[in-house]
Amino acid sequence: MQGMYETLFAALGAERVVPFSVGFAVLVVVFALFAAIMGAVVALIMVLAERKISADIQERIGPNRVGPMGFFQTVADAVKLLTKENVLPRKADSILHYCAPTLVFTGGLLPVAAIAWSNGIVVADLNIGVLYVVGTASLGVIGRLMAGWASNNKWSLLGGMRAAGQMISYEIPNSIAILSVIVLAGTLNLQELSEAQKGGIHQWFVFRSPFAFVACLIYLVSSLAEVNRTPFDLPEAESELVSGYHTEYSGIRWAIFMMSEYIGMVVVNAVAVALFFGGWNGGLPGEPLLGGWIWYLLKIAALMYCQVWVRFVLPRLRIDQLMSLCWNNLVPLGFLALLGASVQALLGPTGQHVMMVAAWLTFGGFVTLLFAAVLKTRHVPAQDGIPR
Repeated sequence: MQGMYETLFAALGAERVVPFSVGFAVLVVVFALFAAIMGAVVALIMVLAERKISADIQERIGPNRVGPMGFFQTVADAVKLLTKENVLPRKADSILHYCAPTLVFTGGLLPVAAIAWSNGIVVADLNIGVLYVVGTASLGVIGRLMAGWASNNKWSLLGGMRAAGQMISYEIPNSIAILSVIVLAGTLNLQELSEAQKGGIHQWFVFRSPFAFVACLIYLVSSLAEVNRTPFDLPEAESELVSGYHTEYSGIRWAIFMMSEYIGMVVVNAVAVALFFGGWNGGLPGEPLLGGWIWYLLKIAALMYCQVWVRFVLPRLRIDQLMSLCWNNLVPLGFLALLGASVQALLGPTGQHVMMVAAWLTFGGFVTLLFAAVLKTRHVPAQDGIPR
C-alpha cells in the first residue's frame, strides 16, 4: 500500500502541498473507513441471504414485506439498530464495555489487508501474510472476553469465557491445518499461495495431496468454531446463556458484534480459498476467464453458503462434545496430516507422485471401510425387543 501511494504521490506532485507522512496517514484513515463501510454492506447482504436460505431449507417464505421480495428488510433492521437506545448496565465497566465491540470489529477487519483478491489486488503484500491473518484475527478473543467481563453479568461472563476457551482451542487444529499447506507450498505469502495453484483444478492443494484434503476438512470445521457458527455457537447459546457475551449490548454496539461475525466468515473463507481452492485461479488451465477477483468472490460465496446451510441442518453441540472434538479428534488428525505433508514435501517430485497415489488409495480404502461400518450399524437386528 505504501509503495502504491509513493508512486501516486510523486505522479501528482502532492509533496508540494502536504508532507508525505500526512498524506499517507490520511490515506490509511480513508481506507479504514471504506473497509468499515464495506464490512457493514457485507453484513447486510449476508443477513438477508441467511434469512432467504434458511427459509428455503425450512420450506418457509422468508422476508417478503419490505421492498421487492423483502430485499430491504435488512436495511430497515439497520435503521432500527442505529436509532435504538444503547443501554449500559449500572455496575458495568463502561470503558471496557464500550471498547469491546470496537476491538472485535477491528480484529475482523485487520486480516482483510493481507488477502490477495487477484494478481496484484492486495493492500499489503506481506511475506508473512498467513501469519499476519492468524495473529490479527485473534484480537476477537480478547474483545469477546472483555465484553463478558465488563457487562457485570454472570451469563455474559460465562459466554465470554466460553468464547475464549473455544476460539483458543480451535486455533490449534486450525493452525496445524494451515501449516500442512505451507510446507507443500513453501511460502506464507497469500499471493504466492494462489500462484502455486495455477494450471487447473487438479493443481489446487485440496486435490493435489490427500494430506491437504484432510487438512482442508480440519480447517473448515475449525473455522466454524472460530467464528462461533452453529453447531459451535456455544458462547452465545440462547437456550443456556440468554445471549452470551453480548447479552447486555443493544443498538449499534450489538450490531457491531453481528457485523464482526459475518466479516469473520468472509476472512476465514478467503483464507480457505487461498490455501486449498486455487485462490483467484479458475478451474481450467490458463488465465481465469471472468477475472481473478470474480473467481475469488464466487468461491467465498460458495463456502459461506455451506456455512449457512450447516447452521440450519446440524444441532448445537454440548461444551464437552465441542472440546472433545477439538482435542481428541482434530488435533491428532491434524498432526498426522502435517507429518504426511512434510514427508511428501521432502521426497521431491518423483517421490511425491508415488506417495500421493499410495496415500489416495489408502484414504479411499479408509473411507470405504468407514462407510461399510456405518451401513452395518444401521442393520443390527433387534435384541430383547429393543430396536438397534
